[in-house]
Amino acid sequence: MEELEQQYDLDIHWRSYELRPAGSPPIPPAYVAQIEQGRGIFKQRAQADYGVTINSGPFGFNSRPALILEKYAQANGQGRAYHHWVERAYWLEARDISQLDVLAEALKAVGLETPDLDTIFADPVYEEQVDQDIALGYQIGIQGVPATIFAGRYLVSGAQPVDVFKQVIERVIANQTAE
Repeated sequence: MEELEQQYDLDIHWRSYELRPAGSPPIPPAYVAQIEQGRGIFKQRAQADYGVTINSGPFGFNSRPALILEKYAQANGQGRAYHHWVERAYWLEARDISQLDVLAEALKAVGLETPDLDTIFADPVYEEQVDQDIALGYQIGIQGVPATIFAGRYLVSGAQPVDVFKQVIERVIANQTAE
């Protein structure tokens, strides 16, 4: 995304999408086995296609605390840095980003004072922002991550090669020029 952002002067906004919301039913063991089996293939493909060594964290956790703290980080000018830290921690370092000590470490790593996390979680503003993002995702048909929306109307689902994103960006530019 950074390459595309520089090449096309994009303005990227990370939005919340909740994984395993609180109160979700237990994950069926057969589904967990299917996911675990697919992780090996995913790791091989990421290495072969993108040169990235995936070492992902646990499956089936509640991501809401991480999302709320991302809104806090955004409000304090460190949203992007926090987002990247959490992504790296989960996907490359196998960290459990549902754990509050890991999230406090993320805030500190991006230069934010770490107040009592309960104070942040008690602030309804951040929770409302997360809820608004999630509602927007449902409204436009997002059913999983990653999902990327260009110009508010072009949805690219899943991890895609850079060329797919370039094609969409070129289409957006052409359409905006024609309007």
